[in-house]
Amino acid sequence: MAGHGARSRSGGRPTLEEVAARAGVGRGTVSRVINGSPRVSDATRAAVEAAVAELGYVPNTAARALAANRTDAIALVVPEPETRFFAEPYFSDMLRGVGGELSDTEMQLLLIFAGSDRERQRLAQYLAAHRVDGVLLVSVHADDPLPDLLSQLEIPAVISGPRSAAEALTSVDSDNYGGGRSAVEHLMARGSRRIAHITGRLDVYGAQRRVDGYRDALRDAGREVDELLIEPGDFTEEGGRRAMTALLERSPDLDAVFAGSDVTAAGARQVLREAGRRIPDDVALVGYDDSAIARHMDPPLTSVRQPIVEMGRAMIDLLLAEIADRRPAASRGLERRHAVLPTELVVRASS
Repeated sequence: MAGHGARSRSGGRPTLEEVAARAGVGRGTVSRVINGSPRVSDATRAAVEAAVAELGYVPNTAARALAANRTDAIALVVPEPETRFFAEPYFSDMLRGVGGELSDTEMQLLLIFAGSDRERQRLAQYLAAHRVDGVLLVSVHADDPLPDLLSQLEIPAVISGPRSAAEALTSVDSDNYGGGRSAVEHLMARGSRRIAHITGRLDVYGAQRRVDGYRDALRDAGREVDELLIEPGDFTEEGGRRAMTALLERSPDLDAVFAGSDVTAAGARQVLREAGRRIPDDVALVGYDDSAIARHMDPPLTSVRQPIVEMGRAMIDLLLAEIADRRPAASRGLERRHAVLPTELVVRASS
């Protein structure tokens, strides 16, 4: 027999047929061995593996994926403008978790922005052509049509944060309600009496749950919820500035602020400083996400840690399971389909 690395009879790349001939088996048997099928005897598997090694055969993964009606590609879809993706640590941490979990697979990761109507239309056409095996959706708003499109196309999908309590897609989220509660309970424990809340975008279910946690923490402590102390934000720094300005005009006696994100807290901090308010002496400040921004702020920011990297990993694990089990979601039941990861309050000098 020829030595290791023998060239194909055609002088080019060894073929599946040549591996089959060398091993003395049929083409289908070689395919089963390469794809890890258990329906092959140990002796046959050894013969095929020896022929593969001797010929230097490299499986054509593209052809294999096509034959299996797979693309070996996953899309990470962000229905936001690119500027927000690169400005907020949440997205880079999510991408780090997703990429790290995929690194040991043959899957390719595609990053797709769908922040405008035109981008969404282009994405819909791309997905309708079934050019990816599955989709990860992050930062989804309540009225976003993409989740329903994925359901209609029967493309395996996992969403980062459900759109509502009745979310039909598989989802991974952090405990936004518990995170909101812990922030307010901490501020009350340090003696704050007038605790304001700058929300995230209220068409995002996670932001709604943080508001619920804020309200319930106050009520359970026997305090009245003052609606004048709640100001809508949008997770951005500029939104934090606008909201903080409005809150100070309306409630100048506030002595604590729970912001919907660390980026929002950074905007609020600027306004507080311009107004001569010392942090934390005059106004305590708490953010959300526990991003690098929190650690580098002056003073360092108390923040609710979301396990964002771990959420990205969990999304990939669930999506790969969905891809492996292509039956419609309704026939699978709801087991393991809604993962909620715990949050943790990280206390620093701002409170």
